[in-house]
Amino acid sequence: MYAIIEAGGRQWKVEPGTRLEINRVTGDAGAQHTVERVLLAHDGSALQIGHPYVAGAKVVCEVVAKSQGPKVITYKFRRRENWRKTVGHRQRLTKLIVKEILWNGQSASAPATAAKASVIKPPTAETQVIKKPTIKRVAKTSTQVAKSITRPTKEAT
Repeated sequence: MYAIIEAGGRQWKVEPGTRLEINRVTGDAGAQHTVERVLLAHDGSALQIGHPYVAGAKVVCEVVAKSQGPKVITYKFRRRENWRKTVGHRQRLTKLIVKEILWNGQSASAPATAAKASVIKPPTAETQVIKKPTIKRVAKTSTQVAKSITRPTKEAT
């Protein structure tokens, strides 16, 4: 199941477990944030497009952290007037993780992190990769290159 939502002035395609970094929203770390501006919802078999939003659909997210974006410095000047101005800006952002998508009485929740962790098995004789021997290539010197160039000869006519 996935949905396209409108959050922070942008549109995002989200699935359970998706991490977003949107413009600042209210709520501290650990709080729940519900996005009700769902533009499209798809559950694998049915697709619904909203006009403008899908009725009854919402995406439940968890606020992970508050942060700031990269520093943007703007420098303005007017020639021949000795006028200069430097302005800096850092956008305040909120990091979210999508917990579940609610639509049509169905809920698609994030998969458990323990289930996601894969077990790494030690390599066996059957699974070991056999490396091919590498061929060393030596660059030609300029004299070797000059000797290898064949020049056309004058043919007897």
